[in-house]
Amino acid sequence: MAKPVILGVDDEPAVAAAVSRDLKAKYQKDYRVISATSGDDALETLAELKRRDTPVALFLVDQRMPGITGTEFLTRAMALYPDAKKVLLTAYADTEAAIASINSIGLDHYLMKPWEPPEELLYPLLDDLLDDWQAEASVPYDGIRVAGTLWSARSHDVKDFLSRNRIPFRWLDIERDAEGRALVATFGDDRPQVPFVLFPEGDLLADPDDLVLAQRVGLRTQASAPFYDLVIIGAGPAGLGAAVYGASEGLRTLLIERSATGGQAGTSSRIENYLGFPKGLSGADLAKRATDQATRLGAEILTAVEVEKIRTDESHKVLSLSDGTEVTCRAIILAMGVATRQLEVPGIDKVTGAGLYYGAALTEAPYYRDRPMLVVGGANSAGQGAMLFARYASHVTILVRDSGLEEGMSQYLIDQIGSTPNISVRTQVEVVEVHGDLSLEAVTVEDIENGEREQLDASAMFVFIGQVPHTELVADLVERHPSGTILTGPDLLEAGRPRGWHLSREPFYLETSSPGIFAAGDCRYGSVRRVATAVGLGAMAVTLVHRYLETV
Repeated sequence: MAKPVILGVDDEPAVAAAVSRDLKAKYQKDYRVISATSGDDALETLAELKRRDTPVALFLVDQRMPGITGTEFLTRAMALYPDAKKVLLTAYADTEAAIASINSIGLDHYLMKPWEPPEELLYPLLDDLLDDWQAEASVPYDGIRVAGTLWSARSHDVKDFLSRNRIPFRWLDIERDAEGRALVATFGDDRPQVPFVLFPEGDLLADPDDLVLAQRVGLRTQASAPFYDLVIIGAGPAGLGAAVYGASEGLRTLLIERSATGGQAGTSSRIENYLGFPKGLSGADLAKRATDQATRLGAEILTAVEVEKIRTDESHKVLSLSDGTEVTCRAIILAMGVATRQLEVPGIDKVTGAGLYYGAALTEAPYYRDRPMLVVGGANSAGQGAMLFARYASHVTILVRDSGLEEGMSQYLIDQIGSTPNISVRTQVEVVEVHGDLSLEAVTVEDIENGEREQLDASAMFVFIGQVPHTELVADLVERHPSGTILTGPDLLEAGRPRGWHLSREPFYLETSSPGIFAAGDCRYGSVRRVATAVGLGAMAVTLVHRYLETV
């Protein structure tokens, strides 16, 4: 395959030469750098590249050009290369136009001239954008393939695990895909049980569990040492935030995650209210950035491993892991998060993972293109999911028990839903039965006010009906609220000192009833379910860990 292209466009020859020089100095090993001195010339170059099927990764374009502005050029260039990353070079007076173009053309970033030194002001930005493009680009495929059926719950589990851990793969539906059927046929009568995962080297795994799959794709599944200063359980935003700060502040830090880093937030199709990202970012992108940051700073991350038991003494905590090993540490941060509440109605078991999914299930939405989909729930996660699914579905119907979306959903999402023609909202209804043998076919809903029932056709239904905390592990170790969330700090003291608390001091703000064990994120009582809050409390928990370690 030809090298992907980075195209720089500026009408001033000296600036165009400087752009080309800096781009080649950094990227010419992996990319072909092309420079143009007018928008028209650049469009002709793009047309030729398109005819040759040459990929374009990134545009770096000056806003002020005679004849055609940078924004106008990018608008026309997107028709040829809609997935290329877009950066606008601006002067101070062009800031308003650049910000407006974020909404009008999906601009990825704008950069004020001059960009000296490029090592600080240019390359870090372009590195992130090019990494994102590489992750999303359609290129000749030579990687992991997963073969199975759309109606197989285990096929969904394998796809979801790989996707949430950001492991690229190609899906082959052996019922609909000729390549998938031919691949299975090569195994003759001894074909493996689907799903199976085929690797570029030619070996395969038949219906693997998460631990086996994680080991094969190169994720860390075993601790490298028997002892750590800090162990964090759960790698959602709170756990990742704690890992970043713990590792950066010199604590030997181990982060244990049973599924994939990012937690519930990692499944979000778009987070638009996280500080510092005016265009928003996906949960997967946030999880990748945070995971890379924590690893770079020295945190060790285990995936597909669960903590099965915790025992404590005066100064150490011992964690028994699902692989039969143990690790010891001085302090623990509990950040296990929450799980989507399960829908309990007749017919549910037959179609779970085969048309009915909990949460966003981003891997599945494209396979239901041009079919009707249902979204159950009225909180932000449901709204974000509905907006994503509307890209694929013939129609998306949101089913909510309340009289409207205002009770649980942010206004920006309500506005987006209202302006999306293939999304409708049904209020004051609940799902009472699902229908289908091999896969979901229809859903019966009941009007809460009058009891009338109606059957709705649906190929897929995505459920967001509340969350339950993952705290069973510590049920006998720390005090919990009746909701199952973990009590910490001031909430422990409402009825006097915690049971079994023998220290002269009171528990720190995020400390549980077991000294040296802290809680942050959605598993903690009274949490505010916002990504920024979780990250902040994860960082605060590390500060309190330091204070605790000074006392032992």
